[in-house]
Amino acid sequence: MEPFRDRAHAGRLLGEALQRRRANWPEPLVVVGIPRGGVPVAAQVAARLGAPLEAVVVRKLGVPDQPELAMGALGQAGSGAAAHAVLVWNDEVIESAHVDDAQLAAIVARESAEVERRAARWRTDASAGTIRGATVVLVDDGIATGATVAAAGRVLRALGPARLVLAAPVASPQALAELDGFDETVVLSAPAALGAVGAWYLDFAQTPDADVDELLRRTPGAPRG
Repeated sequence: MEPFRDRAHAGRLLGEALQRRRANWPEPLVVVGIPRGGVPVAAQVAARLGAPLEAVVVRKLGVPDQPELAMGALGQAGSGAAAHAVLVWNDEVIESAHVDDAQLAAIVARESAEVERRAARWRTDASAGTIRGATVVLVDDGIATGATVAAAGRVLRALGPARLVLAAPVASPQALAELDGFDETVVLSAPAALGAVGAWYLDFAQTPDADVDELLRRTPGAPRG
């Protein structure tokens, strides 16, 4: 497989693949991206499908000395007084990296603050109403361990979609085999030796908050930051 030029290129190709399946999904349709890197991909998918774009707030919990290696993920379901944390752990990574309970607690505390900041910026109460009863396409820029999309899937499932579809340009076959909770999964490539997701992009620069704001504002029905 040739690397994607950037997230927008990957999103256009993913949108074309999803368009071929759309006839099988009940309406309405909502595309949901995982900030930050998943949103540029999701924006292209939403444009192709003619669907509104939302964001789901989830944070990867990285190994202390290898922050790009996910040992889990943290999300937030609900809002206001009803908000509660959604945690997903990868026990195999935690064990192999020898991460202790004190390190886990410190990382969760730090990332909880970032989840709350992002939730305040990118999610509104209207999001739950948009997702309930809809076909929801959850998009990320790649799936390595699967922890982040698993947490995002749990958050979205709590909002009551009629159908939950997971979509990504590239994914680890092992992660896909271990994921559950999705009605359908669409990936363009699942290389046996995935390595880092960024290795499958020529340009994998970080996506700034301002770019996420702009992409969400551009799409009718998206939450306003």
